[in-house]
Parts: sequence; C-alpha cells; structure tokens
Amino acid sequence: MILETIVTTQSLLGVVHIAPMGIHLLDDDQMLVMPFRPSTTLNNILATGSAVLNHTDDVRIFAGCLTGRRDWPLAAAEYVPVARLADCLAHMELELTKLEDDELRPKLFCKVVHEVNHAAFKGFNRAQYSVLEAAILVSRLRLLPWDKVEAELAYLRIGLDKCAGKREKEAWGWLMDKVESHKNGLEGRV
Repeated sequence: MILETIVTTQSLLGVVHIAPMGIHLLDDDQMLVMPFRPSTTLNNILATGSAVLNHTDDVRIFAGCLTGRRDWPLAAAEYVPVARLADCLAHMELELTKLEDDELRPKLFCKVVHEVNHAAFKGFNRAQYSVLEAAILVSRLRLLPWDKVEAELAYLRIGLDKCAGKREKEAWGWLMDKVESHKNGLEGRV
C-alpha cells in the first residue's frame, strides 16, 4: 500500500525540507521511501538517517510544495532530529535501517520509532481527492502527454466543483497556475 503524505527531512545544518511523497507501507512499523535522484529528501535522509511522515488533510500543503510554497509551521519531533508539521493530524518518526542504492531511485527502508495522533481524521471529500490527484499530475507534467493531462484535469474538476471549500479552491488555483506555466512553455516549442 502507498500512503500519500508529506515527508519532512532536515539537513545536517538544520534546514528543513518539506515534500509530498507516496510512501510504501510494508507492515505496521516498516516503511519504504523511494525518492528519485536528485532529491533533497534523499540527501537529508542519508545524512541524518531519519525523516518524519506528516499525515494531513490540508491539501494546500501538497499543492504548495509543488508550486514553491514550502513555508508551513513546524514543531520539533520527539525521537528523531527532524522537524514535523505543526498542524498535522498525525506523524510518524522514521529511522533509516537499510539502503538499496540505485542510480535513479534508491530504496530507503525505514522503521517507525514513534507515532502520534494529534487530531481525528474525518475523511477526504471529493475536492480534496481531486487536489491530491492533480498534485500528482503536476509532479509528472514533464513525463505525461498533454492530452492525458487535460483529460485527467477535466475529470478531477468535477469533484472539485461539487465539493471544494476555501482550502481546496486555493490549492487548485496554485496547481492550475503551474499547469498553465507548463502549457505556455510547451506552446513556445517548435
């Protein structure tokens, strides 16, 4: 199973990096993190041997990280030298236990050393789902054909239009600005 979550890591100099990522749940206390190279997340985990998974229903954080908005409130983790999102619903503190190196996508096997629930998860509405899926599309704009991107966004827009609140509309707007910039770059190519 893959969990769509926000990963926080920290450099040896204390600089926090926030990134949305799909993390593989291997069992109750084992996670597999597979960042593509080059990656600040990869560099930081290798340097510190730790990371934090931040579970949130605020889809603005997913969209924000993909559109240059990475300034979210932080708090100290309890068992690892990495900050966590201050307003997450839950967080899991991870320690690196094994590395399977790869030129493109190393496998970082991590053990959960601490887990805390801060607030109840009440579920995602269709607009939140739409923003999450659009964020994944935005992270792959260079890899996908433009007609697929347009078709996917048109479908996702249905759920957004029916269920979005202020947060979801804001996050969608950020993502669509990024999509439009990408599209304009494509139009300039010969």
